[in-house]
Amino acid sequence: MKHIKQFCIILAFSFAGELLNKFIPLPVPASIYGIILLFVSLETGIVKKSDVRGTGAFLIEIMPVMFIPAAVGLLESWKVIKPSCIQFIAVTIISTFAVMAVSGKITQFIIRRGRKKVHADD
Repeated sequence: MKHIKQFCIILAFSFAGELLNKFIPLPVPASIYGIILLFVSLETGIVKKSDVRGTGAFLIEIMPVMFIPAAVGLLESWKVIKPSCIQFIAVTIISTFAVMAVSGKITQFIIRRGRKKVHADD
């Protein structure tokens, strides 16, 4: 029962992201809105980490399985993709490094902010 409650909380934020995506005319995926809302709720204490920890860990564990349909779709589209293969590889490599760099900088910022908050509480 605990996991159903946790999953419903995550789904609620996902749904809220879908609603924001419909009403805010920006080219931002609904999943990004949902994850930002969940992050802000976790950081502000509106949602406790224990309220989503178990199901969140499970979803992260099975995440690779979620990529199987996309990979099969790519294999089915090989004839269309083949002429642009070099461009796809270049974009994939560049965007991977860009995401790694931005994620690293954001993670460092959050860790430093957390350390300052701990030292300020002393």
